[in-house]
Amino acid sequence: MTLTPPRVADGAWHAVCRHFFRLAASGIVPARWFSPAPPMQRDAVTGRLTIEVVSHCWQYAHLLKHQLSSLVLHPPQQVDVRVTVFHAVEDADTVALLAYFARHEVPGVRWNWQVLPPDQLMRRCIGRNQAALATTANWVWFTDCDLVFGEGCLDALAENLQGRTDALVYPQVEHCTSLLADDDASLAGFSPEADLAGTVVDFKARAVSRATGPLQIAHGDVARAVGYCDAIAAYKPGADHWQKCYEDRTFRWLLGTRGVPLDIPGVQRIRHVSKGRYRAGGRMATLRQQIRKAKDRA
Repeated sequence: MTLTPPRVADGAWHAVCRHFFRLAASGIVPARWFSPAPPMQRDAVTGRLTIEVVSHCWQYAHLLKHQLSSLVLHPPQQVDVRVTVFHAVEDADTVALLAYFARHEVPGVRWNWQVLPPDQLMRRCIGRNQAALATTANWVWFTDCDLVFGEGCLDALAENLQGRTDALVYPQVEHCTSLLADDDASLAGFSPEADLAGTVVDFKARAVSRATGPLQIAHGDVARAVGYCDAIAAYKPGADHWQKCYEDRTFRWLLGTRGVPLDIPGVQRIRHVSKGRYRAGGRMATLRQQIRKAKDRA
C-alpha cells in the first residue's frame, strides 16, 4: 500500500524558514536547537546486508532506465537491495518504464514504486523523509535517477559496510560523463536489454569531498530515528515546480557530519544538459542550461 504523507500548505513563513536553514546549515547555530541528535546506539550488522536505494523521477525516464537497467544487467550477489522510486502518475513515460521493469524478477532486488502527488514529488525531501522513516533496511542510499550502479558496485558497498555504525557514508570517487543532450548518441536508442557499457562510455573519475545529494548513504537506525530532515517543518510543504535540493546540506548538518568516505567502485553518473524537472521552454530552464554548459567548459 502506498502511504502518502499529509499535505502541508506552503507560505511566506515557510520560505523564510528555508532561507534561514540554508544559513544555519553552515554551522552558525547548533543543529540540536532544531532536531534531536542521531541515536548513538546503532546496530553493527555483518553478513548479508539489506540496502534500500531511494530515487525520485519527474520527466527523467530516459535517465532512470539506465539506473534500473544496471540492476538488471549486474544484479548484486552479496546484498539484498530494495529499490524505491518516487514518481507521479502524471508522468506517463516514467509510469510505463516502471511497469516494464516490474516484470523483471532480479535475484537480490525488490522493486518498490511509490506514487506521490506532483506537488509533493517536487520537493524531494518529502519522499526521502517518508522512505527514511519507513525503511527496514540496514542502510539507505539516497540518490538521484541519473546515477548508475556499475558491476559490483553494491556488493563492494556491502563489503565496506560490514560492522560499521557511521551515521552517514559516501563514495569517495564517482565517475561522470560530460554534459549530454537528450539526443546524444550515447543515450539515443538505448533499450533495457543493451549493455550500458556499450552506450555511455565516457565516464571520468571525480573525487568527492562530502555526502552530496545523490551520494548520501545513511545508517538505517539513523534514518528511522530522525528521518530526512523530519524535524524541519519548512521542508514539508509541496510545490508547483521542482525545488532546488538545499535540504541535502541541512541533512548533513542535522547528522553532524559530512559523511565518511568509502572506496566504492562503479559509482557512475550521467550528467545532462536538459533538466526535465523544470518548466519546459521557460527562461529559467534556458538560463540553467547555459550556466551548466559554461561551468562544464570551465
